[in-house]
Amino acid sequence: MAASLMERRQCDWRNEILLQLQMRDKTQCHCFKELIKLHNRIFESSNTLRAENLQLSIQNERLRIESLEINQRTSSVDGKVSEKIQILEQRLLHQQEELTELHRRKGENAQQLIDLNICLQDKEKKLAMKEASLSESNQTIEHLNCQIHSLKTNISELERLNQMLKDEHQALQLAFASLEEKLRKTQDENRELVERLISIKSRDADRMNEEHEGFVRKRQQKMQRELEDAAREGGSANRGSHGSNFGSAADLAFLGCSIPTGVILRFDAHDGEVNAVKWSPVDRLLATGGADRKVKLWDVSKGVMESRGILVGSNAAVMSVDFDSTGTLILGSSNDFASRVWTVADQRLRHTLTGHCGKVLAAKFLGEPSKVVSGSHDRTLKVWDLRSRACIETKFAGSSCNDLVTCDSSGSAIISGHFDKRIRFWDARMGGDGSSTAANDIVLQGKVTSLDLSRDGNYLLCCVRDDSLKRLDLRMNQIIGSYSADGFKVGCDWARATFSPDGNFISVGGADGSVFIWCVSTGRLVATLKDVVQSRTSSYGPSPTPTSAAVTAVSWHPHGSSLVSVDRAKQAIVWGNDGAPAMSDAL
Repeated sequence: MAASLMERRQCDWRNEILLQLQMRDKTQCHCFKELIKLHNRIFESSNTLRAENLQLSIQNERLRIESLEINQRTSSVDGKVSEKIQILEQRLLHQQEELTELHRRKGENAQQLIDLNICLQDKEKKLAMKEASLSESNQTIEHLNCQIHSLKTNISELERLNQMLKDEHQALQLAFASLEEKLRKTQDENRELVERLISIKSRDADRMNEEHEGFVRKRQQKMQRELEDAAREGGSANRGSHGSNFGSAADLAFLGCSIPTGVILRFDAHDGEVNAVKWSPVDRLLATGGADRKVKLWDVSKGVMESRGILVGSNAAVMSVDFDSTGTLILGSSNDFASRVWTVADQRLRHTLTGHCGKVLAAKFLGEPSKVVSGSHDRTLKVWDLRSRACIETKFAGSSCNDLVTCDSSGSAIISGHFDKRIRFWDARMGGDGSSTAANDIVLQGKVTSLDLSRDGNYLLCCVRDDSLKRLDLRMNQIIGSYSADGFKVGCDWARATFSPDGNFISVGGADGSVFIWCVSTGRLVATLKDVVQSRTSSYGPSPTPTSAAVTAVSWHPHGSSLVSVDRAKQAIVWGNDGAPAMSDAL
């Protein structure tokens, strides 16, 4: 069938070419038909005139011969013969004029013939060019016909594939509608369960708070009576011997964590601002992150600063650092839109987590060491799986995330603090944007700069840009304490506050370079630590001057024995009870 189709197409093509040639001959010969007739007539007239001219020449010669014979016969010619001769001479002259005219017309016709021959040659050249162009056009048409056939085949295939995709899309739409309905029902059930859980936890919290308040009240009364006598004898002298200023003796007696009184170590940690600091959970190893794009490890176990390594790979300032629960991995977030994971033992870069389109201001391990959650200036939170090295979930917060914490050991709950003054709660077990809703959000009076969770997971500490700290009871989901002091101002949008390991104290750095410590239960400021540096010796002797660079982050040692702070003047200071006295403001 294909062969017959090709033969039919070939015959049609030949007939079409023959028809076009006939039409070309008819069209091109028609315009020269009159010219050819005229040329033939001129040529016939020329031949006729040539014959007449020859006859006239013959007659003229005969007449001349006859005239000579007559002249020879008779010497005298009468008047009639003379007239006859004159008439013949006139006829001869007239015939010569006609011959001249015919010669002139013959020349003109010959020139016209030459011009027509030249024009005919030009037409023949154009005709050859047209024939070549026609041949190329025919080849192009044949090639285009092949392409049209191929495209028609492709179109039929695409139409079949499109129909199949439409069917699949319709099936997926039906499945999506079904899953969406299931999701709505699940969210309704989850909302009901959360409300019930909050109600139950609220009742439990009320009962536990009442019991705790009774216990604390009795203990305070007992300690107050026992310490009143000691306070009369040597309280003022003891307080003057320390470099820090504290609240009442009762505030300190029943709290288990020791409050730092002086500087143990002071050293330049980075070549620029120091943005983050964190203690290792297993030993006296300190990690700092700075504007010089490095994470540095410091060993302070021997009472002196000893560098344990520099972790490189970031392309912008490091904004936060975090150890995993085993102390073998360290996580750093950076302003280059990425987070990175290093191993502490060999200090090698293991993972680079890229996907944010803004500065990554905070990153934490999510329960297990194989998962990480990061918060960014691009208004999203991302959950990463280090085993697959990919983002497995993105949560859209709607505002820049300044800090975040994970709530339980499994890492199923995430709390984030944002630029829009909101604290948002997320369920990491749910996909999409999690379980955070406007009803669950907590709105504060300023931008949230940091979050920290108490060790028992019941309380959340928030540092707010309105120069205050807020303590939230997560069981009741409400604010139960606010902490502020004269002279305390939050120094930057990423200032980090922290709980003490036993949860009895909270600390934060101020814009003037001081470290403020409050008692959680009473809300009183118990210490204001200021570093002093020795200036050049003058005639009046050395003059201690408190540093004024804003403190960006603080971190308690897991055993509660010391506190470290870092500032924007590239310094790190380890505070403890065995160091040099620190300057203190009077309360």
